Amino acid sequence: MVHDSVIAALRLAAEQDPGNTEVRLHLADLLLQSNQADAALAEARAVLHAEPDHLRALRLAAWAADEAGEADAARRYHRLHDALTGVVEAPLPAPTPLRAEVFADPATETGSEADQRWDLQTPRVTLADVAGMQSVKQRLELALLAPLRNPELLRLYGGALRGGLLLYGPPGCGKTFIARAVAGELSARFINVGLSDVLDMYLGQSERNLSEVFALARRRAPCVLFLDEVDALGRRRSQMRHSAANVVGQLLAELDGAKASNEGVFVLAATNSPWDVDPALRRPGRFDRTLLVLPPDLAARQHLLELELRLRPTEALDLPALAARTEQFSGADLSHLVSSATELAMQDAIKQGKVRPIRQADFVRALRDVRPSTRTWFETARNAAQFANEDGEYDDLLAHLKRQPLR
Repeated sequence: MVHDSVIAALRLAAEQDPGNTEVRLHLADLLLQSNQADAALAEARAVLHAEPDHLRALRLAAWAADEAGEADAARRYHRLHDALTGVVEAPLPAPTPLRAEVFADPATETGSEADQRWDLQTPRVTLADVAGMQSVKQRLELALLAPLRNPELLRLYGGALRGGLLLYGPPGCGKTFIARAVAGELSARFINVGLSDVLDMYLGQSERNLSEVFALARRRAPCVLFLDEVDALGRRRSQMRHSAANVVGQLLAELDGAKASNEGVFVLAATNSPWDVDPALRRPGRFDRTLLVLPPDLAARQHLLELELRLRPTEALDLPALAARTEQFSGADLSHLVSSATELAMQDAIKQGKVRPIRQADFVRALRDVRPSTRTWFETARNAAQFANEDGEYDDLLAHLKRQPLR
């Protein structure tokens, strides 16, 4: 939850400089996070009054109007945003239109009590909010987003978008955020399902949990169903006890749509160990496409550092230099680095008895102790990829290791 003092400070800044677009939009974003949709909508509309074609303001206005119960206004803002960005709406077959379900009034929705245990979201991020990672965005566009935006062209070439997409790479590098951004791109609902959400000690309950969450995704289509830690959920059955192997069988049946159609349900999964995923899950029509998510590149690292520092007292920092010194750092590593530098500044402030900003020297000291956590993963991945790459599945990973050998 955003602290009230931060919102109060931004309100004051907006009052003193009403033409400052960035301050108003940042305030609108924080108000939305604090469940103050009406106030967020007012800030977004103030920006749109001066700049009617401001894309970020349109997106925030659509989300705020949706949460404030102004469904018609939300649709208008969303259509204008799509028109300005060149997105052509391609309605899905009834009864699951691409936009109407997203902006439905939550008070009118129905569902079983079991639905309440799953975290059903309407993401407010898109791939534009993912800093850097251009190769990942291009692969997502080609493998998933472009076919969905051009269903007629896909049918013309005799294609069909079947199966899921498996994101793999070191932990802490943004796989979940990317999956949420995909849902935002599609204006779809998002369900994040982890290992702990599914596995249960009671016989047969894990299978029922999987069936339940797939049923919810079908009812709320269009929906992106994200299966985190799928290597643990879909581990090779030869390595599992009989009861756990049944969970893999249930997952295969749900992916195949054995009992119900998966129309409008887009399944993404993440794993740190793709070589441990059951081969049956990797067959055509299931998770037959993979996408390597590497540690953030230079541009992404600088952006992440800026985000971590935006509400902390700092003097002039050379963030490009810091970003250059943090190669192979994951997003989690960068957060740890900022926390470590902040602790050094706080310790100094306590000794001196007065507050001082975070300085470049604090980061230089912190970098002596903070090391990228991804190295261990890359060492394991290199060995696995070299001996399990018969079909070229890990070519991207091996090419990366060739460009940036482990040191």
